[in-house]
Order: sequence, then C-alpha cells, then structure tokens
Amino acid sequence: MASNHIFKVMFVNQGKVYEVYARKVSHGSLFGFIEVEELVFGERSSVVLDPGEERIKTEFAGVKRTYLPMHSVLRIDEVRKQGVSKVTALEGGNIAQFPCRCSRRRGNSGPRNSGETGCGRARV
Repeated sequence: MASNHIFKVMFVNQGKVYEVYARKVSHGSLFGFIEVEELVFGERSSVVLDPGEERIKTEFAGVKRTYLPMHSVLRIDEVRKQGVSKVTALEGGNIAQFPCRCSRRRGNSGPRNSGETGCGRARV
C-alpha cells in the first residue's frame, strides 16, 4: 500500500452519517470494533471555512485513535485524495439499523430457562 493513500470511513452515530478520513484503519484488538487512527482534516490555509467540517474537527479534537462498532460502519474506501469530512442526516427510506440486544440474562431467568437464545429469538 502506498503511503500517500488514505481511507474514507463512513459510519452511523446517533442517527447521523459521519464521513471522516484517516491514514490507518484496521480490525484492531477489540473484538467487534474497527480501529481508526490518524484522522485527517482539511488545512486552515483558506479564508472560507466549512462549518460542517469544523464541527466534526472539534468533536474529534485530541483523538489519537477511535474504535467504531463494526455494525455502525457503512463503508471504508481507500482513496488517493482527501475530501471534506462531514456529518449528514441519516435518510430513512426503507432501510433501518438491525436491532441488537447486547445484555445477557443471568441466573434462573437466563436463556435456557426462558425459551430464548441470547439474541432474543425463541428456540425451536
């Protein structure tokens, strides 16, 4: 991989689609998370500032590395040129995020005794 390539990462967070650029992306050491390092933002050399990019820049200020849940990542592209980082509203349409119940029951009311698996589906 050439050193001048960067990655465009698109992910969903709190009903909004984030588009950020980073130099390193990997599966990381945390199971189920994508590790994104060295976030890249536009230069402040121009007089005109994009308020959307400034907002995302301040949100990730001081972040060396971020871990994104795998199910929230929409797309990762390796690109030659950096674009503008932005946050946009998630357009509903007929697509919805897959629901996930992350907690597990313990004790006598666990999945074995309740007739459910750990994901909330009934056993057959």
